[in-house]
Formats: sequence, C-alpha cells, structure tokens
Amino acid sequence: MRFMVIVKADSHSEAGEMPSTELLAAMGAYNEALVKAGIMKSGEGLHPSRKGVRVRFSGESRTVTDGPFAETKELIAGFWIWECASLEEAIEWVKKCPNPQTGDSDIEIRQIFEAEDFGEAFTPELREQEDRLRAEIERR
Repeated sequence: MRFMVIVKADSHSEAGEMPSTELLAAMGAYNEALVKAGIMKSGEGLHPSRKGVRVRFSGESRTVTDGPFAETKELIAGFWIWECASLEEAIEWVKKCPNPQTGDSDIEIRQIFEAEDFGEAFTPELREQEDRLRAEIERR
C-alpha cells in the first residue's frame, strides 16, 4: 500500500522560516531510517504558499489566484510517499518522526489509489496507458 504522508504548515513554515540545523539533522536521520526500511519512495519540503498559486476550475474556465492563502492549518509544508504493508505500519512510522514544526504540528496520512481501486471503469486500455506512463517516468 502506498501512502502520502502530509506535513501540515504552520505560521513558521508559511513565513518561510528555515528549520534549524538540529531539526534538519533529526529529519535526515529519520529519512535515512525510512529509506533503509524500504518505506520511503520520495519526500520533499514545500515553499510557503505565498510563492504558489491555485487554479480554480469552473466549467470550462480557469482562474489563477496567487498565494499566500489563508487558513494555514489547511496548507501543506511537505510530504513523503511511503510504501507500507498497512495504515497501522504508516502510523507507527509517523509516531517516530521528529516534530517537523517549531510548536504543535499535524501529520496527515492518506492512502494512494492503486489501479485495482477503480474497478471496471479502469479499462485494460487505460491500465496499459498508466503502465506506459509509469515506465516513462522511471526512465527519466
């Protein structure tokens, strides 16, 4: 099972404050443990929302809104992609994580859809296309 593990933003990450050397070292050690366990597939921190945009879809129109965005607690400061045997295993790994923020923080765990989750709507042709695209991504 694949999971996206989402580090929620706080006022410090949204202000663009960089983590301390101690936190960077602790996160580096944590990431190393994830990689050695075969759990971590990728992971990145994100710039504050003031450097981002949102694109709103309404029918055929698209509206671009520049950041920053309100409601810091709903924003994402970083993420990992993990492969775990279960949600329970992912939870156990998150519990071992150093606190990613200066104060209280939240990490959200969401399972990633797999091809079989889409049932009959994901036709053999669509599966073939998905496999081809994933192979292309791996080659690059």
